[in-house]
Amino acid sequence: MINGIIVIDKAAGMTSGDVVYHLRKLLKQRKIGHAGTLDPEVTGVLPVALGQATKLIELMHERPKAYEGEGMLGLATDSYDLEGQVLAEQTLAEPFSDQELQAAMQSLTGEITQKPPIYSAVKVNGKRLYEYARAGIPVERPERTVTVSRYELTAPSRFDAAKGRQTFSYRVECSKGTYVRSLVNDLGEKLDVPAVMTKLRRTASSGYSLADAVSLEELAADPDHLLEHVQPIDSFFADYPQADLDDSLWQQVKNGAWIKLPLDADMVALRYNKKVKAIYRAKGQGRYCPEIMLLSNE
Repeated sequence: MINGIIVIDKAAGMTSGDVVYHLRKLLKQRKIGHAGTLDPEVTGVLPVALGQATKLIELMHERPKAYEGEGMLGLATDSYDLEGQVLAEQTLAEPFSDQELQAAMQSLTGEITQKPPIYSAVKVNGKRLYEYARAGIPVERPERTVTVSRYELTAPSRFDAAKGRQTFSYRVECSKGTYVRSLVNDLGEKLDVPAVMTKLRRTASSGYSLADAVSLEELAADPDHLLEHVQPIDSFFADYPQADLDDSLWQQVKNGAWIKLPLDADMVALRYNKKVKAIYRAKGQGRYCPEIMLLSNE
């Protein structure tokens, strides 16, 4: 079994589940799971955990994400992207200045309250929002608090005077649970015009970036070198405090025992034979208990 993380540069037109399906066939391995769903038309970084690394998926979700995309002022849809039904159109007589756009973006940074799009996988009373939308059933969308650390223009905006539409390119860095589609829609509300997301690409997630990513097509074309693209489990814990175990402590850790460490850290990666074998959590007075066991990590 392969243990590690493979970062896929997901193509448009496929779901995150499709990526897992293709990897299972390619690797001939069942124990695989992705960390952070991407909508079918969104491209970019999709970290996929293999083998023992599937135990890390919840931690992987906690890491910030980064995106680059495009939006358009003058059109709004029910899904907040071009896949949905048009709800509003407005011909802009003149464009907003880039300073106005950036100021509105800045007002949407920090800790903000956000409503997910109606076409999203958020659950309400056991059903996903998109199920209510497809059935035409009205439902109150739950508000959630997210953190947007960066929302900014990446290039001068463009104005099509003939169509009365203004397009803009942006970069977003945010916490888990943030819907970038909603950020574009919210920008339109700040400016009092319809707005829609037209393109999105995730550039970083779970501590990995596009520089670490490989496409499914590349993997399938060169299966003999597939393992070269697998990030070791230890790479995920590069920023964690580390402690090397002697033989005595290793025997205790293998049995899931609490141990004492001369550290002051909430979480620590325990290494044996130069490999992370467990993540332990502080319980006070120098005592640590098991959080995640990775005993098969070789």
